[in-house]
Formats: sequence, C-alpha cells, structure tokens
Amino acid sequence: MRFAVLGSGSQGNGTLIASGNTLVLVDCGFSLRETERRLALLGVHAQQLSAVLVTHEHADHVHGVGLLSRRYNVPVYLSQGTLRGMRKPVEAAGFLAANEQLQIGGLTVRAVGVSHDALEPLQYVFDDGSRRFGVLTDLGSYDTTVLEHYRGLNALLIEANHCRDLLGRGPYPMFLKQRVGGDYGHLNNHQAARLVSELDWQNLQHLVLAHLSSKNNQPQLARQCFVDTLGCDPDWLQVANQDCGLDWRDIA
Repeated sequence: MRFAVLGSGSQGNGTLIASGNTLVLVDCGFSLRETERRLALLGVHAQQLSAVLVTHEHADHVHGVGLLSRRYNVPVYLSQGTLRGMRKPVEAAGFLAANEQLQIGGLTVRAVGVSHDALEPLQYVFDDGSRRFGVLTDLGSYDTTVLEHYRGLNALLIEANHCRDLLGRGPYPMFLKQRVGGDYGHLNNHQAARLVSELDWQNLQHLVLAHLSSKNNQPQLARQCFVDTLGCDPDWLQVANQDCGLDWRDIA
C-alpha cells in the first residue's frame, strides 16, 4: 500500500491511497483542472481512479467531486447526510454510515463517524489485508470509538489544524474562533498529539500532519508539539501542505 496527498488545507484537500490496481481518492476540494494537474505531478491520470470517497460537504473537500466523477465516470461514495449538504449534488454510487465497511478492489474501507460541523461527516481507515492506513481530519474532538478504529495502523494522516495561542490572538472574529476551536471544529496541535499518544503509534511507519491553518498555525509549532508529547524524532514527522501536498509514501 502507498499514499500521497494532492494538497491539504482550507483551500483544497485530496488524498490518494493505492494498493495493486486499486486507486482511491479521498475528497476532491480543487477545481477539475487543478485536480488533474496535481494528479499528474504524482504520476496519476484521473481515468485510473477506482473511486472517490467524500468525508463531508465543505467546499474545500468537495469542490471538484462532481465534475471529476462525471468527466471520468468515477464512482463516488459518501454519507447520505453529506449528499444532502452539498450545494451541487453528485450521483452517488453508494452510501456509507459510521462503522460500515466498503470493498473497493483490493482495499477494505472502514467509515468512522467524527465530530464536525457537517451533516454526517466520516473519516476512513484503509486495509489491504496486510497494512492499514488512516485518514483523520476535520474533527473538533474524539472519543473511545475513534481511538478503537485508529489503533494498530501502519500509517496515519492526522489533522493538526491550529495552535491554540495563535488562534486566540489571530484575525478571526470571535464566532469563528469558537467554531474552529470547539468540539465540532478542528483539532489543535495539542489535541492531535494527545490523540496519537493514545494510539499504538510506535508501530507507525509514517505520521503525517495535515490540514494546518495558514493563519493559525505554523509547521514548526505543530512538529514541536508532537515531539514534546510523543518524544519522537522531529525528522520522522511529515507535513502535508496546501501547495505541494505530499509525494508518494510506501507502507512496507
């Protein structure tokens, strides 16, 4: 199994997961043209996609889903709540709910319900029979159910959206600060690091920090928080950014 990130942040999100001939895209928050460009940089053509999985209906996750699906006849899977919340609905190949599984080629996908200000948000864990990879972004808090699903992974992409101090001092109006920092908003650096500390993280081959805010976080602050919490090597931590995403990483 391997994975790559097209880009991660408030301007657009997309994550690729590959196993054998199976290639799944989680979210498509970029325009069709930009999605094609970013896929090409990773050596991928949209015709190769086996499916698109959508996490929730916010524009930075769904902007290009409909066009991509129609142009290249790519099946889309999402929750019924997410479909209801989309401004431009797509034709769904199937629906998922929390704790349900879906088989896409050589990948088994587990849907995980999370706390976020969307109608029925999901995150996903992928299993190819020997390796497990988790995508966990866009949640303001977590519980034992989330922890159970994300234990025993070989690689994890996790949200480290904001620094509490930078958010507090930053330019956002108070209502937006409360939304971002609330239980249905986004994980801050400390929350994300604490979550990982409660997992069997020592077996992770890759730990990727994602969805960093351009206004309320800095990569070095996020890294340092994880280093302080986990005691891990800072060079081992990886960051998926908005402009360049993250090149392919193999899960051995």
